[in-house]
Amino acid sequence: MLQKAFSNFIGKAFIFTFLLITVYPIVWLILSSFKDPGEFSNPMYSLPDGVYIQNYIDAWTIGNMGTYFKNSILVTFPSLFFILIFGAAAAFAIEKMKWKLNNAVMLLFLAGIMIPMQIVLLPLFSIYHSTGLLNNLLGLIIVYIAFGLPLTIFLFSGYYKTLPNELIEAAIIDGASIYQIFFKISIPMILNAFVSVALVQFFFVWNDLIFAMTFISDSELRTIQTGLINFTGQYGQRQWGPTFASISLAIIPTLVLYLVLNKLVMKGMTSGAVKG
Repeated sequence: MLQKAFSNFIGKAFIFTFLLITVYPIVWLILSSFKDPGEFSNPMYSLPDGVYIQNYIDAWTIGNMGTYFKNSILVTFPSLFFILIFGAAAAFAIEKMKWKLNNAVMLLFLAGIMIPMQIVLLPLFSIYHSTGLLNNLLGLIIVYIAFGLPLTIFLFSGYYKTLPNELIEAAIIDGASIYQIFFKISIPMILNAFVSVALVQFFFVWNDLIFAMTFISDSELRTIQTGLINFTGQYGQRQWGPTFASISLAIIPTLVLYLVLNKLVMKGMTSGAVKG
């Protein structure tokens, strides 16, 4: 009994320590973003005396974070839409449609997961330069879709394997077309997969730095991650308040989306059933 209580105490202490190490930097960052410039001479762990909103105003206007935020949205959500639709359709074709090359195509997509991003930067830069896609948000959307599809197809394939073939066969007997089966039967039954994949790919696109730095040099087209580098370089160590505010603007959407979609994933585990 004593040994079990001690084991529970060790486990809870480990979880508490892990959460403290993980959550504290984020809390400290957000609190520091509300500090008055004069408060940064105080110890770094001190709480702000009040709420200094001017840091966020400076970050949004002087630091041009409003433009960077808009560009990230314009790139992220179209990329997510096509990644999810193309990925779900390809996985459905590979797992539920019988054709000779489905295993070979699946292996081809799996090979795409193993390709490091750094290897394709120079060839893609040459292609984009010759096609006029440099300094173009469309170029970023294309590359995000290309790199997001392999993992998306792999994840969707695992969900489609759990989808009973009898449902598809019954739908075919009832006269449903392949498009009706895909949109009205398969997608509702894997909504939890859509949420999970959307969460993973959102983090990938929103937090990308290497592609955005390589293909975008126009300051008016920078995404929020490349904008953070420029913003920090502009203010250096003299204005930490706006710098922390700009970083908070970059991470808060990911935190909010994670909390919301995490609940939807748990609810989606039992949703999507077909009523008899």
